[in-house]
Amino acid sequence: MSSVTSTGGATTGRRRVMHVGSAGMIFGGLLILVGSLLPWVSTPVGHFSGAAGPGLWTLCAGTIAIAGALLPYRRLALAHALVPGVAVAVLVTWQLLRIAQLSASTDSWGSLLPGIGLVIAGGGAFVLVRTASRIRGAD
Repeated sequence: MSSVTSTGGATTGRRRVMHVGSAGMIFGGLLILVGSLLPWVSTPVGHFSGAAGPGLWTLCAGTIAIAGALLPYRRLALAHALVPGVAVAVLVTWQLLRIAQLSASTDSWGSLLPGIGLVIAGGGAFVLVRTASRIRGAD
C-alpha cells in the first residue's frame, strides 16, 4: 500500500513523525531522566539524590525532550531540544559551582564530589544541545 494517495489530482502524503533529531532527543531525554533519579552529590556520609532538589526540574525537562522527539514539526522539535538542554546544563553547572563553593568555604576538598546522576544529566544536556544544532542545520 502506498503512503501517497491521489484524490481528484491532488496528492497528499502521510506526515512523518520521526525527524532528524528524534533519536538524539530520545537518547538525551532518557539520559536526563535516569540522571535525575540517581545521586547528584557524594559525601563520606552518604549520597544526595537529584530528586531531592533540582532533579525534579531535570526530570520534567527530560520528559519534554522525549515528547519533542515525537513531534513532526522541526521548529517545535528544535525548541523541545534546545530549551530543556540549556536548562539542564544551567542546573548542572550551578550544582557543580555550589559543590566547589561548599568545598572551598569548609576547606574540605574531596569530601563533596559530583555524583553519577549529575554527570549523566550533564551528558544528556550535551546530547540535547548537540541535537538541537543538528535539527537547526537540517532546516
